[in-house]
Amino acid sequence: MAEMSERLQEDSALADAYRAAHEAYLADRERVRTAAYLEPVWEIEGISAGGMPEPRVKCLHVHVGHSLAAGPGVNPIGDEALQRIAADWTLETCTCRSAWDHGADVPKKDLSRHVKRLRSGDQE
Repeated sequence: MAEMSERLQEDSALADAYRAAHEAYLADRERVRTAAYLEPVWEIEGISAGGMPEPRVKCLHVHVGHSLAAGPGVNPIGDEALQRIAADWTLETCTCRSAWDHGADVPKKDLSRHVKRLRSGDQE
């Protein structure tokens, strides 16, 4: 992440693509929100994920998820992270031994405050 953050500071084309990934993330989230007839969530308005749009990289799993959801060519950091883990993970298979804890408890309910509010009809 530190290396990628440094490159964002030094490479204006990469920084521009990173900012475009931020804008694409926000646009996709807004499209989904609107299609689901949900109200805006002011706490995350203008915020994407993984450090975007600032020239820093954090939470690589978020960038990987964004690249998987948006497809190649949208998030350059996510695309690079996917290339770097290709020896252990592909779309077809994950070969890392600790990827799944089959003995873990499965959550019984979603405790997200947004889901709870929508189910109860309460307005916060």
